[in-house]
Amino acid sequence: MLLLIDLDNTLIDRRAAFKSWAESRFGESETPWLVEADKDGFEAREMLAARIVARYGGDAHEMLAELRAGMVAQMSPDPEIDAVLVEAADAGFVPFVVTNGTVAQQEAKLRRTGLDRLVAGWTISEGVGVRKPDPRIFEIAAAEAGRSWARTKPGKPGTGWMVGDSAAADVGGGVAAGLRTGWVSLKREWPADLAFRPDVTAATGAAVLREVIKASQGG
Repeated sequence: MLLLIDLDNTLIDRRAAFKSWAESRFGESETPWLVEADKDGFEAREMLAARIVARYGGDAHEMLAELRAGMVAQMSPDPEIDAVLVEAADAGFVPFVVTNGTVAQQEAKLRRTGLDRLVAGWTISEGVGVRKPDPRIFEIAAAEAGRSWARTKPGKPGTGWMVGDSAAADVGGGVAAGLRTGWVSLKREWPADLAFRPDVTAATGAAVLREVIKASQGG
């Protein structure tokens, strides 16, 4: 069964990595400003680098390179994620990463954390020219994984999954593609203005993946 999975804040703790980089580079007192400016990764990296240079000085191009490399350097393998990916594969799933971002940066994260050896492959938005939540990126990923899925229909759950922390990009995109979905809440409340909802929810990526495995086994 196809199991599409987001990367940042789902398989890796991007928030913790950014905070660690910010503290090591600019000090604890400046970290709250940097975290807010980062917007949990949704601020364009070029724009963030420009804002950092405007506040602290330096060269924007050099800061952009330092920002990207520093983030990757702060990442490390997560034994719990590693274990649940093995469990998923043993349960018959094909774990495959679907992530927005640049190819170089996202592949560096996958290799730094060892996830490249635990998933069947990955689809990165820059490389395919389409971003989540566009359903086409999930179709591309499925083709690259060599798998297909039966779309979810009223009263009949589908046979593929999308798991991620973004209500709009991961869950919304997955629902539009006819996939069952799992939401990594990170202890947030589900947005009240969204008509769709995930099939399973838990606070962490590992916990959601275990709920997906359980659901597939009729648990």
